[in-house]
Amino acid sequence: MKDAIIEPAGKKYYEQLIAVWESSVRATHHFLSESDIMTYRSLILTEYFDQVQLYCIKVEQEITGFIGINGESIQMLFIHADARGEGLGKTLIDFAKKEHGANTVDVNEQNDQAVGFYEKLGFVTIERSELDAAGKPFPILSMELKA
Repeated sequence: MKDAIIEPAGKKYYEQLIAVWESSVRATHHFLSESDIMTYRSLILTEYFDQVQLYCIKVEQEITGFIGINGESIQMLFIHADARGEGLGKTLIDFAKKEHGANTVDVNEQNDQAVGFYEKLGFVTIERSELDAAGKPFPILSMELKA
């Protein structure tokens, strides 16, 4: 992996972060319609980003991914489609664990790649919800790091 830098990501980065989010979602969330993507895009920009501590990961000064943390919970983790598989997600998870004690995450059940990623890092499913936070029928798995 090329040298990656993690730094706080405030409002000035929102447009870059949402571009990373959209790239990631289009590569992994095949269960979402175009309308769903636009709805979530708006919610993330107007509400969800402001509810978490955001950190971006930069490679060669370009934002390639980000993580949103609330307490000990990872609320969002997205890597640009062009940078997937390079270890950036694991780097962000390691940062969240070390710096914030993060040990839980919620993930779309239909996103098999993400579920497998978290399982590989030692997370196990502890709960399942039929609806996501927006009340849509996209089941969510609550996962926790094994002790």
